[in-house]
Amino acid sequence: MIQNSRKAWLDNAVTRWEKPLLRLCYAYLCDTALAEDAVQETFFKAWKNYGKFRGEAEEKTWLTRIAINTCKDLMKSAWSRNTDRSVTPEDLPESSASFDAQDDTVTRAVLALSPKLKEVTLLHWYQGMTLQEMVKVLKLPRSTVNYRLKKAKAILKEELEDWYFEDE
Repeated sequence: MIQNSRKAWLDNAVTRWEKPLLRLCYAYLCDTALAEDAVQETFFKAWKNYGKFRGEAEEKTWLTRIAINTCKDLMKSAWSRNTDRSVTPEDLPESSASFDAQDDTVTRAVLALSPKLKEVTLLHWYQGMTLQEMVKVLKLPRSTVNYRLKKAKAILKEELEDWYFEDE
């Protein structure tokens, strides 16, 4: 019976979180195949540790933390360190939301951020996480997450100021 509830949970989790996790992993890894592997590994780790999930965080937060750790592990590998990781918005997996040409500029600016700033940006604006959820996912002090978020916002504001006011 436990296997059936675990399988039902996994089916539901994959349906709900596969696309958002794929976009997050791709933004980290800049490689479609690696991102797909990371998402698959994320769900495998979650399924394996299903009984250890205490519900102290939301399912989304828990899966995001696993995905981030999986991406970081993949980035530490020797192969990954010696590979060109540049990415363009055209390479991103299909989103559930449509984007117009202006979004291309925003995406390029986000992808150009340092890894730590890109991480909080993706979690907050792309995954819709609150500051408290990000603290849980990143396992960092609230002040650190808040600082990174403010710094990323300031950099993006400066980078995108001309683009934003261009059409007005």
